[in-house]
Amino acid sequence: MKNFNFKSASTTKEASKLFSNRSAFLAGGMTLLPAIKLRLAAYSELINIKKIKNLSGIKISSKSIKIGSITTHAVVASSKEVKKTIHSLGILAEGIGDPQVRNRGTIGGSIANNDPAADYPSACLALNATIHTNRRKILSDKFFKGMFETDLKKGELIEGIEFVIPEKSAYVKFPNPASRYAIVGVYVAKFKNEVRVAITGASTSVYRSKEIETSLFKNFSPSAIDNINISSKELNSDMHASAEYRAHLIKVMTRKAVSSC
Repeated sequence: MKNFNFKSASTTKEASKLFSNRSAFLAGGMTLLPAIKLRLAAYSELINIKKIKNLSGIKISSKSIKIGSITTHAVVASSKEVKKTIHSLGILAEGIGDPQVRNRGTIGGSIANNDPAADYPSACLALNATIHTNRRKILSDKFFKGMFETDLKKGELIEGIEFVIPEKSAYVKFPNPASRYAIVGVYVAKFKNEVRVAITGASTSVYRSKEIETSLFKNFSPSAIDNINISSKELNSDMHASAEYRAHLIKVMTRKAVSSC
């Protein structure tokens, strides 16, 4: 692993000042550090943001849950407020990785990394989340751009993620038995005026299925998607599952999610 300078910031303003084109922000480091070790990424500086107090914690309002970006998966999973308000979000956090990953990995890091098989991006899309950064607010529909790609600019730091509280919701995934990443994961959320369905693990990036959303809005039941044909043309195919099998899993996981709502 190549040498780098390690710096710590106590405020987002300080973190921004320390940032350069060869820098990366570090919170849990569950993806960043392995990438550096494997020489898939190289930085001259890592800026530790774990000491920035206002980036952690969970705030509940009548319409939303806002979670600080450096809040760990374990904290979200164990939060009584989260389980009471958006139970599915707590279930999602419980299913990420293993105890070591859940106690170090952060929600902001997961979303900023946008791994094609990560769980939290599907929660962002399904729960109509707003990503708060040190510069602006970004709607989740505009945030995820492609494989490991988001709308974040150089030096832009996620401060928190605000999820809209749905009437009903559920997240179900078919996990890789080793990594616990989603081979296919489906997050269903029912609101008064719409149903949002986000799918992760199946394609190069998390996405919403408008066809499934339309069917479930008309009839919110597992049988509503029986006649939908999921095309495998744009889906991933690898050693874990073929594109055709992933297409099949999307319908299976969606039915389970609707049944769990």
